Amino acid sequence: MPVVPNIPELMHRTLFRTVSLLAPSRQGEILGRYFDWWHRSPDPWRLSTDSYEREKYAATLADLPARPYRDIVEVGCAEGVFTQALAETFPEAEITGLDISGRALARARARVREERVRFVRANILTHRADRRFDLAFCAETLYYLGREERLRRASDRLGDLLAPGGVLVAVHPWPEAGRLHRYLDARAGLTRLSERVHRNPQRPFTVAVYRA
Repeated sequence: MPVVPNIPELMHRTLFRTVSLLAPSRQGEILGRYFDWWHRSPDPWRLSTDSYEREKYAATLADLPARPYRDIVEVGCAEGVFTQALAETFPEAEITGLDISGRALARARARVREERVRFVRANILTHRADRRFDLAFCAETLYYLGREERLRRASDRLGDLLAPGGVLVAVHPWPEAGRLHRYLDARAGLTRLSERVHRNPQRPFTVAVYRA
């Protein structure tokens, strides 16, 4: 069955492509203000309560290669709902949540109060990590970055987050994930280990796993 275009989402994509014509730092400023506005009320996307989100989190964790993970980063952590799930799943790991919204990060810090979990305000287009990670997540984030040059830059930055042998998990709506993840496929030093389409009737999504 063909996928019916979601008109509001198409309008949003057009907006983000326009913003991506700006310099990366300026683009980041605008996106930061945009998401601070969205987070004027707690949990605007119902990440902590929606059954679809719970299904997506479970599927993401189930698709991970089975191995120990000690240093984990979540790009686009928002208010820390999935970060909290990571802290519970990997009780020995050091975890870093990155997001562009200061308001979202304030709620994330209130949600996850563990010393081994930290939250950092960062623009993935310009962020330079002070450490490398053996597991990285990037979910529902890349489509905000707009045009091809920015997706290529973001893919480079995501690859830079990984230690040798590190794993990157990218999760985005299907079939749009095919367009977004091809920049990760083209990134030198990343090998795709698996890609699975989860055909949720509400909103299909793809979980793609890469190794550095």
